[in-house]
Amino acid sequence: MEMMGLMAIVAVLTVILVISFGSRARVFCQYLRFMTGLQVTPREVKTVFQMRGKAGVRELFLDLLIREDLKDSPTITPETPPAKPVTELINK
Repeated sequence: MEMMGLMAIVAVLTVILVISFGSRARVFCQYLRFMTGLQVTPREVKTVFQMRGKAGVRELFLDLLIREDLKDSPTITPETPPAKPVTELINK
């Protein structure tokens, strides 16, 4: 009887482990959308990773961040007056 209980516990822990590894990509994409506004799917990240590895995923994120930033902010030229330094905003 003890062996059956132990096997049940091991089975439950294994299922939890498999689910947690499977949901990692989804949770990461949700976090990324919340923190940066970027919407990517786990499938897109997986495809880029398979084709180009870590560097490709990093490049994808940087490209998406730059595009999102350019979409939201005005074009900056040499004549644009400097903005307030970020450190002044943080040290309040």
